[in-house]
Amino acid sequence: MNAKTQTQPALTGEAGTEVVLDVGPVAHGGHCVARHEGRVIFVRHAIPGEKVRVRLTDADDKAKFWRADVVEVIEASPDRVDHFWHPADSLRAWRHGHPPVGGAEFGHITLARQRSLKADVLMEQLNRLAGVGELPAGWTGTVEAAGGSPSPDAGAAVTDDGGDGLRWRTRASFSVTPAGKLGMHAHRSGQIIPIHEMPLAIDAINSLRLWDIDLQGVGRVEVAAPANGSRPLVLLAPAEGTKPKRLGAIAANLPADVSVAAFDPTTEEVQQLRGRLWVQESAAGHEYRVTGAGFWQIHRDAPGALVGAVTEFLQGGGFLHPGAVVADLYAGAGLFTAVLADAVGETGSVLSVEGAPGTSRDARKNLHAAPQVEIVQGRVERVLRQKPRDFDALILDPPRAGAGKAVVNQLVAAGPRAIAYVSCDPASFARDVGYFRQAGWELARLRAFDLYPHTHHMETAALLTPRP
Repeated sequence: MNAKTQTQPALTGEAGTEVVLDVGPVAHGGHCVARHEGRVIFVRHAIPGEKVRVRLTDADDKAKFWRADVVEVIEASPDRVDHFWHPADSLRAWRHGHPPVGGAEFGHITLARQRSLKADVLMEQLNRLAGVGELPAGWTGTVEAAGGSPSPDAGAAVTDDGGDGLRWRTRASFSVTPAGKLGMHAHRSGQIIPIHEMPLAIDAINSLRLWDIDLQGVGRVEVAAPANGSRPLVLLAPAEGTKPKRLGAIAANLPADVSVAAFDPTTEEVQQLRGRLWVQESAAGHEYRVTGAGFWQIHRDAPGALVGAVTEFLQGGGFLHPGAVVADLYAGAGLFTAVLADAVGETGSVLSVEGAPGTSRDARKNLHAAPQVEIVQGRVERVLRQKPRDFDALILDPPRAGAGKAVVNQLVAAGPRAIAYVSCDPASFARDVGYFRQAGWELARLRAFDLYPHTHHMETAALLTPRP
């Protein structure tokens, strides 16, 4: 009798039940697909081809699929390594009676295999959701490593990360336990696990030693520490009823050269406690002011990598040049806008559109010296209707949810010669590519970057053009 038939219990849809599974292919979302008695189970902390014992974490007899964590590896993949971070190690965490923290779900896999799995996910999503069967020009079928060589016709490579995929986050978000200890949530759980380090974060974040501070009265902590070494900012989200005096006491325990502010995660309103309410970022030869919890790429080398890819696509295709008319949509604090302004010069024009009022104000400050730039705060589709132009090119960098069909149709109606699309989610990206293809456009260029090592996330940069 084999191990599987010998140990399999009758599954009843009860969380905590353990079962032995043969692990199937990787799927979008940080898990692999396995099946038992006709039931699909999404397994985290596994590698395709392994035989593992899992613990059901989300199981309901009426659900279409269940979720599970690996608790024992029976037959290991040659690509399995010891996890670099104990709180995120599923095997170790469950031996200690609690789930692992989220945020490093690929930490048990070699970096080369991580990137191979991410490439598989990207192509599967493009094939299934967008009907893309052939690789576009410039796509080698791989996700580029930080520090790896660029594709033969690509722009600058990403700066070396040391080869271990650690210490790259310049921004980090933490929860706080009821006892006031720094922690992180388990995946899809309200449980907060205390932590005493964050190996994916740069040294400037870990050196704050937030785990040594009594954080009672705070529900969440956000940290922004620019890669250029400028002054970090710690944002404290107070729990209900917390008084300003308590927040001041917490701020007093942080280094004097760190700015501290209170913020409301719902409204994103920021209140100064000490220092300034913004950080100074640097990228592509420009300085950027980013206020509070405003958006900025979290990998220290991401801004340069993405700017390089996008400008190479547009300039190489003849869409970006002095005098060109372009737009930066979902522009944030103006990362791409500043580079576009350089490229088109004062004889060209750049329309920069951002929905968040605070971030749009940052863009105004960052681009005030560029007369060819028009900053507009509002919804992308509304602004494009109100300000029609004969665009040479658009840059599209939407949030994780993607642009959506209505925005894609509006972009197509604007009539640009090309669109550069930057995405942090392969599913929403592929869905939107499908919408573009339905409208007569094609995926002309594609690059993918491993800007989130040890997680399932990746960043893609694509060039879309009207079909001949």
